[in-house]
Amino acid sequence: MIMDETVYRPLADKIRPQTLDEVVGQEHILGKNGLLRRVIESGVIPNMIFYGPSGTGKTTVAGIIAEKTNRTLRRLNATTAGISDIKDIISELDTMMTRKGVLLYLDEIQYFNKKQQQSLLEFMEDGRITLIASTTENPYFYVYNALLSRSTIFEFKQIAPKSLEPAVERAIRLMAKEEDLTPSWEPTVPSIVSTACGGDVRKALNAVELMFLTSPRENQSIFLSAEDAAACAQKSAMHYDREGDEHFDSVSALMKSLRGSDPDAALHYLARLLTAGDLSGACRRILCSASEDIGLAYPQALPIVKAAVDTALQLGLPEARLPLAEAVILLATAPKSNSVVMSIDKAMEDVRLGRTGPFPRELQNVHADGAGFEREQGYKYPHDYPHHWVKQQYLPDILKDTVYYEYGDNKQEQAAKAYWENIKKDLK
Repeated sequence: MIMDETVYRPLADKIRPQTLDEVVGQEHILGKNGLLRRVIESGVIPNMIFYGPSGTGKTTVAGIIAEKTNRTLRRLNATTAGISDIKDIISELDTMMTRKGVLLYLDEIQYFNKKQQQSLLEFMEDGRITLIASTTENPYFYVYNALLSRSTIFEFKQIAPKSLEPAVERAIRLMAKEEDLTPSWEPTVPSIVSTACGGDVRKALNAVELMFLTSPRENQSIFLSAEDAAACAQKSAMHYDREGDEHFDSVSALMKSLRGSDPDAALHYLARLLTAGDLSGACRRILCSASEDIGLAYPQALPIVKAAVDTALQLGLPEARLPLAEAVILLATAPKSNSVVMSIDKAMEDVRLGRTGPFPRELQNVHADGAGFEREQGYKYPHDYPHHWVKQQYLPDILKDTVYYEYGDNKQEQAAKAYWENIKKDLK
């Protein structure tokens, strides 16, 4: 007996856009004058790499391109595909099925090794395969140069919650229509789902499906509550990869917010790092900022922040958020000076370029005094002189007039500057 079963289709597949105008977000490349839209409408499709987070429309756009250009579309996922799968596609070339060539959509291309990627080059060169590869990682790090040089890169950006809300509402109406229900929902439901799903259309639509499975029905009506929306929206939707761009963007944003004296933004990016469990990444950037951005404007910040980081590492999450938040607020609201990083970087650049020279005779170790030297060391001990200072040369001859450190314009460093100017002026 053969059972009549309906094959399940995820909501994300049912509601998948069929035209570029239906694609959510990506106005920068698919808007009226967007470069990718113009490329697609020209009908001449180059090899391309789509780069961006999951659920932002990369697969959908590839499907629309295949439909508009009447190409045979083949899909591979690099996490499971191998050379044999590529050979199967190549074997189709020059057949009646692929008279216009094959449009190959290769998802997660970063998982293909160099040999696998190179196996496509010959067929990309003569146009029998047009490659659209997608990746969630920076292609300049994960795609080999030979393939990069033959491709145009388009970045798909995370979708803003406001842009995602209409898709959530369409999904609700479609689900209701399929079940012959009259839907109603609290006004905040689309916003809650769109925001909680972190700009990922697929996750947002999955949340809508789950709401329909769990929400109460009465007399062919269904009501979706804000509470259910929050529960169904996937909390794990925040994109984060400790070895990927998201990590480096998060720690960069934290550092720049501290440097920019914005405690609210700094707390936000700290929260993102801690929510992802990246305690060490947060600690490292906070410690660095204490010296790089606050420096001598408030030198006490370094030991205070070091104590906060040590406490956080000893406590672990979630309690670690408290001393780290304290450190972040302290650094964001502290006076700023980059005199430390500027001075050491200038000194290291001279050393890197070989501008060193012999040590001044006065600074050599006392073992150098003796036979064969023109004169004794002649070092003047500063503590034997008034104010513990005496004029003598410390830098090598080649650098003797070089100035690396410039006093910052903050109260702390200006006080030190005035102190030494007065001493040197009196001694003159």
